[in-house]
Amino acid sequence: MLVGKVVGTIVSTRKNEKLVGSKFMVIEPIEKLGDPNNKFVAIDNVGAGIGEIVLVATGSAARIGCDQQTAPVDAAIVGIVDNGIGLPEL
Repeated sequence: MLVGKVVGTIVSTRKNEKLVGSKFMVIEPIEKLGDPNNKFVAIDNVGAGIGEIVLVATGSAARIGCDQQTAPVDAAIVGIVDNGIGLPEL
């Protein structure tokens, strides 16, 4: 699981039918917990917004976490961070 910050959104009107209705967010890993230069896109089923710190599951855990086991999902926001002890300055 990764900790990242939502820095943008992606709009896609044409996509795999299993992703219709899904919201896509651009995630920047938190510095020191991941490479902040490696932004990626994650599906969002928890209602995260730009600027929020989120927990992201990747790989097969992402599909399970967003209840889309047969969808082409590699990263999913599974939680929004309220606070965290030991996290770098948010």
